Amino acid sequence: MLIKTLLEDILQLFYPNLCIACQRENVPVTELFCIHCEVELPPSDMYMHKENQCTDRLSGSVPFHTGASMFRFYPHGRIQKIIHSVKYQDRTDIAERLGLRFGRMLKNAPHFRDIDLIIPVPLHPGKLRKRGYNQSEHFALGLGESMKIPVNVKSLVRFKATSTQTKKTREERILNMEHAFRIKKPIKQKNILIVDDVITTGSTIEACASTLLESIPDASISFATIALAQ
Repeated sequence: MLIKTLLEDILQLFYPNLCIACQRENVPVTELFCIHCEVELPPSDMYMHKENQCTDRLSGSVPFHTGASMFRFYPHGRIQKIIHSVKYQDRTDIAERLGLRFGRMLKNAPHFRDIDLIIPVPLHPGKLRKRGYNQSEHFALGLGESMKIPVNVKSLVRFKATSTQTKKTREERILNMEHAFRIKKPIKQKNILIVDDVITTGSTIEACASTLLESIPDASISFATIALAQ
């Protein structure tokens, strides 16, 4: 333990582990936020309730077991900046660290205990080539590591190149996501956790779940995201 602590201290000198919110204060490698930002950005408790503000956001067209977001997303707030860095600035490390922390929370939550497979919302191959990574996949990898659950990135694929969901109404988002996903490889597990970065209306997650249920009608599907848009 002494040697491990010493190595971590040395690494901090050359590669400081900065608070992901303010990007100023050094924090221990096991932490996300400095003390100030931790107070300002408490995680939500949605994961402790089977029905919550997150599940209420859905249209109800697809049956979900439960769902939760780690944070609430307010315009121009710190979580928005974190999401932006994860989504557009190649900060996959932040996505994985968020997943690790949320995974530690979910694995002790009663409604998430039976999950046996994690599936991130896939990007269309064209968008994946342009961006270079799928932020939801990295968040899922962190969740999987904490929860000791496999992450499947090969079975659910994005077949339709959808336009951006930003500024679309719920109805427009649903139409935009229609027939967007397909199952490429069979899935054996039945208790599936769909993972995305942000949930706004839930149309993307519902489209993923609908595709999975066509292939696995008796599946129990839940979802987890970094943030819930307010």
